[in-house]
Formats: sequence, structure tokens, C-alpha cells
Amino acid sequence: MAINDSEANDISPMKKQTKAIRTQTKKTQYREHSTPLFLTSSFTFESAEQGKELFEETIEGNIYSRFSNPNVTEFVDKVCMLEGAEEGIATATGMAAVFASMAGLLKSGDHLVACRALFGSAHQIITQILSKWGITHTYVDATATEAEWEAAIQPNTKMVYLETPSNPGLELVDLAMLGRLKEKHGFVLNVDNCFATPILQTPLDFGADLSVHSATKFMDGQGRVLGGIVVGRADLIAPIRFFARHTGPSMSPFNAWTLSKSLETLELRMERHCSNAMALAEALENHPDVATVKYPFLPSHPQHDLAKSQMSAGGSIVTIELEGGFERVQAFMEALEIPTLSSNLGDSRTIVTNPNTTTHAKLKPDEKAALGITPGLIRISVGLEHIDDLIADFEQAATVSAEILKERV
Repeated sequence: MAINDSEANDISPMKKQTKAIRTQTKKTQYREHSTPLFLTSSFTFESAEQGKELFEETIEGNIYSRFSNPNVTEFVDKVCMLEGAEEGIATATGMAAVFASMAGLLKSGDHLVACRALFGSAHQIITQILSKWGITHTYVDATATEAEWEAAIQPNTKMVYLETPSNPGLELVDLAMLGRLKEKHGFVLNVDNCFATPILQTPLDFGADLSVHSATKFMDGQGRVLGGIVVGRADLIAPIRFFARHTGPSMSPFNAWTLSKSLETLELRMERHCSNAMALAEALENHPDVATVKYPFLPSHPQHDLAKSQMSAGGSIVTIELEGGFERVQAFMEALEIPTLSSNLGDSRTIVTNPNTTTHAKLKPDEKAALGITPGLIRISVGLEHIDDLIADFEQAATVSAEILKERV
């Protein structure tokens, strides 16, 4: 890890929040305070011998920005530090990271066990792409018992993949339980940690081998750039890196620079995201025109105790169910004044979406039903606005949309 401090100033004993701010590439001869942008496609060799050694990997160094770049390295170093991982590889998008974490390790004849509660594109990779390569899969409910998870494991099971909390249903998977099964059966435990971020949850502490993120979401946090990252055990990152280097889903230096700077404020932002989300969830749970509210740290969440045991806070995402189907959803969203209507999440600005018609629209009706994705489901990515304004806006939208629907009957 490259630290922008002298060798005598060892920051290793410091808290990871401090390291997220102080970890930087080494200063150039210009003595800059902030890491500069390395907008270059390639890097020069001081000699033919150095070029030979770099390609032989007998020495470390940059060759080509599809392989590595100082800005990307700084971003990877920070995420590895936050997650407690040995190594990592950054990608152009979150889905590129998810795909690379699977395609870099699985081969024809392998079997994958996955949690049924997954983002729509992850479903498509598993069912439409990996299947073409002869990689089979078995889905398991997030709330399944340890015995049910173990029953899905086959002799050729090479990986278990999951999200916790899940998108959009906010279902949780017991990481410690899967960590025990991993030790027993020897599969790779691959966890999408996007919703929780390394600030709220570190899957590797529970036995996971890989932690995957869409850095587009909370790691950026302001809706500016795309990015993804996989971190974990060095022996697993090596084949994932090989896959990514030769297929080319590289993160741009500019995006890496932006994301690395954003990590400096990730902890502060997550504190506000979580406090706002908890307060909004509590307010809407008591609103007569909201059918149900789901949030991991609400006592009413069916996996509340599990959430408390593996997360330090409940995150930014709240889901609500409105009676009246998509017609009610339309009226509700038209009545809102503050939130943005978008399929994205993890932004400083509050965002709402209807997963049934957007992020999970491609799923079959039975698949949606199994995930609890109904016409009236709304996913709220709670932002950093003042909580009083958010509560007032959501409460009035719930009331107005209910009245509109009654008038139409």
C-alpha cells in the first residue's frame, strides 16, 4: 500500500477511518497535497530490461492503464484496508465486478449456490450467461436454515453468492452460518456488500472470501461516476485479475480518483444516511396510509436480531408497500416534492423507484413473487437532506396518493 507519508510515519496502528483519509499515492516531485490525476493510457520504461522485468512480473510497476494505474491502485488500497482484505481489483462498473468475481473463478461443470434475493442483473448473469458455459446453479431463500443451505451444496459446488441486505427486499443472510459451511465444504463465499458498505459490515470478518461492491453507489455517494470492485483473498483475486485484465472492464483513472476522494467522507455520510433512514422508517411505519415498512434496524423487521449481530447500523435503504398497485405508486411519486425518481441508489439525494417496473422488470412474475416484489413496492434510498423535510414530504405524499385513489373508485 502506497502511503503519502515518510517511512518513519507509520500509520498502520491508526483507525481505518483515519487510513481512508491518509492513504494516498506517493508524492511526485511537485509535492502536491492531493493525489493528482494520472490520465495516461500507458507508462514508459527506463530501459529495455525494466520493460522485460515488468512483463515477467519480477518487479512491480505500471505498464498500461488497463492493467493498473496509480489512481486505481489508491482506490483499491483503500477498499482493501476498509474491508480487511489482502488484495483487490477495480472494474468499470459494479456489474463488471460481480461478473468478474464469478467468471474469473468458475468453469464449465461447476455449480453455484446463490441467494434467491438478488439484483436483477445478477439473476441474468447466473441464469442467462453462466448457464451457456455449463455452470449450473441452485437458488436458496435468504431466510433458509443452515440445513437448507447445506442441502443445496453439491460435490461440484465451487461458490456461494449472495447479497445482504438484498436488493430490493432487504432480506439478510446469516454470514457467520455460511462461514461455517464454507469451512466444512470448501466453496468460495462471495458477498455483495454494496448496501451495507465496509462502514456497516465487513463480510470477511464472518468468513467470506470475497466482498463485491458497486462503487457507483455509496462509495461515490453523489451520483457522479461508475465503478466496481472485488476484494478478498490474494489467491482468489489473482485469477479474477487475470480475467479482468484480458477482457478489459477497467476502471478509468478519473473515476478511481473521484471514488478514492469520496471514501474520505464515507463514514460521515453513512452516519447521516442511517439516522435519516431509521427516522423515516419509524415515521412511515406509523402512517395510516402506508401498508408496510421494511428496514433492517426496525424491531418489526423479521431478521432484526440478525441485522444487529452483523451490521453496525441499518443502512440507507427503506422499502414501503402501498395498497392500490402501480396506480397508487404513480400518484405517490407525483405527490413527492423532494426525492428524485431514478433506478440508482446510494446518492446524497433521496431517490425512489418502483422495482417491479424498473430494476427487476425483466424477472418473471413467479420470480418477482418469490422476492416479494409487488406492484406497490417502493424502494427508498434515503439521502442526506434534513430529516424533518423528508418525513413531511413522504407523509403528505402517502396521504395525498391515498385520497386520489379513493376519488377514482
